[in-house]
Amino acid sequence: MPNASKVAAVEAIKGYLNGSVAALLTEYRGLKVKEMIELRDSLRGSSTEYRVLKNTLTGIAVRDVGYRDLLPLLDGPTAVAFVHGDPVQAAKDLAEFARTHPALVVKGGVLDGKVLDAESVRHLATLESRDVMLARLASLLQAPLQRTAVLLAAPLRQVATMSAALRDKLEESAGATAAGPAADPAEPAGPAAETADPEEPPAAG
Repeated sequence: MPNASKVAAVEAIKGYLNGSVAALLTEYRGLKVKEMIELRDSLRGSSTEYRVLKNTLTGIAVRDVGYRDLLPLLDGPTAVAFVHGDPVQAAKDLAEFARTHPALVVKGGVLDGKVLDAESVRHLATLESRDVMLARLASLLQAPLQRTAVLLAAPLRQVATMSAALRDKLEESAGATAAGPAADPAEPAGPAAETADPEEPPAAG
């Protein structure tokens, strides 16, 4: 029988997963405590919580909420960025931090209830951020201030738009690969064939 603290820990992780717009899994092996603090600070702009988790408890939680495809990613020191704001901005911030701190590895995640692999998260980081998308939309529609405010308060619409954009980018990439150099130019192109660990990781070095 699992003890009460572990049961509570699993329930907490499930709450994080269900209460987030997106959850991006990372490995932080080699990051110093100071760098972890810097990473958390860099994610505040997208209202993202960066939590160190125990793999065994996280594995139970992801199975319970239907994200079994995340199980292979729970290897090594795991921390999850639970995004409550803009998932594109969170992915961009993680990618930028990983660029200057190679010890941080983004392994995949969940967006809009769909499991993403590492490549999909990299594509997500190349999309336009929520603020840019809304600015473009407001400009195109010549929306009054009240309508813009409504758009800013529509996270579900935002997630659907970002999910569609990510899907289109992945399909475009897959289509380019499938076409290959032998494609006949005369033919029209077809369709794209554990709970938060209370302790920070020890400082490395």
